Amino acid sequence: MAIIKIGNTDISENSLPYVIAEVGVNHEGSIEKARELIEMAHIGGADAVKFQTYKAETLASKNSPSYWNLNKEPTTSQYQLFKKYDQFGEKEYELLAAHCQTVGIDFLSTPFDDRAVDFLSPMMHCFKIASADITNFPLLRRIASKDKPVLLSTGASTLAEIEMAVAELEKRGCSSIALLHCVLNYPTPYENAHLNMIMGLQSAFPDKIIGYSDHTLPDDSMLVLTAAYLKGAKIIEKHFTFDKSLPGNDHYHAMDIADLKRFKSALAFLRQIEGNTNKAPLEDETLAIHNARRSIVLKKYVDIGVIFTEDLLTCKRPGLGISPIHWDKVIGKKAAGNIPEDHILQWCDVDDG
Repeated sequence: MAIIKIGNTDISENSLPYVIAEVGVNHEGSIEKARELIEMAHIGGADAVKFQTYKAETLASKNSPSYWNLNKEPTTSQYQLFKKYDQFGEKEYELLAAHCQTVGIDFLSTPFDDRAVDFLSPMMHCFKIASADITNFPLLRRIASKDKPVLLSTGASTLAEIEMAVAELEKRGCSSIALLHCVLNYPTPYENAHLNMIMGLQSAFPDKIIGYSDHTLPDDSMLVLTAAYLKGAKIIEKHFTFDKSLPGNDHYHAMDIADLKRFKSALAFLRQIEGNTNKAPLEDETLAIHNARRSIVLKKYVDIGVIFTEDLLTCKRPGLGISPIHWDKVIGKKAAGNIPEDHILQWCDVDDG
């Protein structure tokens, strides 16, 4: 059975999903907002809170065009957008990691360069790799060298690219890898969510835990995330904000604390109703088995020695007599005594001689 361990949490095919509140840079450069988001994610029920660690100069050229919805985020240059939110350095992430430990939630941050990999490693139980870096083999190798579990997003990638990335990570020493289905639309239209790809990844990588990183707009009932769990996602990541109405960046497709609580409540309800995989009667069905199933019943009075024929017998509730499963065994046998009409036939009423 596939399993991945993040800190004290074992994630397997039988577990509830490990929920990551992806703050990213929705803190907008404020350490106080970042701390507040950590606390809100914990209150909402997330297992981890995740940031993004980068410097614009090492992430994007100054001529890098946008790839998001410009109606929601009007910045047309990746470099300019990343530059607005790359103020945090090692000290700030150390403070945030410490605050996560105090609050009681796992700290994660996606590294986008070697320096970030190195200074973040002591603070985290695992690494998250962004979809856009699935082909960035130098970064994959750096992360693999840290000997920690890896959560690899697979947005905009082919199966061949995923296979190559997994092979590279494993070759470099990373033995614990989870794959997250993801779509690189910001926001992702619902019809582009393609949650069945979760099952496709599970089929292609049966030895891996599969998850989902979501960029759809949060629906009122959090059905997208709930459906992802039902499709098999055991790690679920979604952007997290304190105010979904804020313009730009990742606020517009993020969930807030109310959304997170609704999702966690849905998960708790689903866990309550899921039950066992092995089909078997429940203890609470015993009364129904006895009273709702049928028995073989006499249509009319018969004398001792009368041969049971189909025109003498019927099937009625309750199931406290001979089951209709044994219909053919009763037909042709003799009545062992005088038996009244509507009698629920017992084996002692059947003459085996």
